Amino acid sequence: MGEEILKVFADPFFGRLLRSVSNALAAADLQLVMITLHSPRDCHTVSRYLRSGHVDGALFVSMHRRPDFDFARLGIPLVLCGRPVADGDALSYVDADNVGGARTAVSYLLGRGRGAVATIAGPPDMAVGIDRLHGYRTSMAAAGMLDPGMIAYGDFSVMSGQHALQRLLDHRPGIDAVFAASDLMATGALHALRRLGRRVPDDVAVIGFDDVPSAQLTDPRLSTIRQPFDAMGVRMVGELMAQITDPGRDPAHVILKTELVLRSSA
Repeated sequence: MGEEILKVFADPFFGRLLRSVSNALAAADLQLVMITLHSPRDCHTVSRYLRSGHVDGALFVSMHRRPDFDFARLGIPLVLCGRPVADGDALSYVDADNVGGARTAVSYLLGRGRGAVATIAGPPDMAVGIDRLHGYRTSMAAAGMLDPGMIAYGDFSVMSGQHALQRLLDHRPGIDAVFAASDLMATGALHALRRLGRRVPDDVAVIGFDDVPSAQLTDPRLSTIRQPFDAMGVRMVGELMAQITDPGRDPAHVILKTELVLRSSA
């Protein structure tokens, strides 16, 4: 795992993916050992442990850009959840269609007549943040409406979504739609809009990304891009098992389809 332990359990994405992976590993009679890393010292310790011969393979989730972590030297089968920022051709990964999902969300907002669509992007050192922002930029550029002032960044947390929405409105008060790169950040945007007296979706439409369970509990209920959590976990374990069976297997690059789920916020 590539995130702090508190953030792992605070974000519904990790819980749903972990459950899917655990079920798939149990069916294959394999045991899951979860390790977190978020410092150079952790990277060294985890790398040494993985090279010690105590594990059959490794699944990596939510990796930021880490030049201090050398996947190639591990010498074990491994699969990443999400496209790696670097060395993507040499590593196996399973990912959702982050670029396509973002394009779908933004194109929907534009198609509904929204003329000032902003985004709350994810961390720029993570492929998921990079890809969802790329999808936003592609759709906005195609419509001739790309404006760097309509982009703010968060860290996938509710609080960062609130702060990002406030920054956006400070610079572009005429915003009438927001695509947030995660449901938690979208939830934060909903909180900020309510506090500021902006009606959703009348004044500002909001679409998130992930379709975590809480997306159906927000007020209004959150429109979002659904990730195939269960399929991702099963596919990751399947690719890992294939590598364990055939160590010379070529790296697999799997992109699974996403889906626009419309609710009350857009």
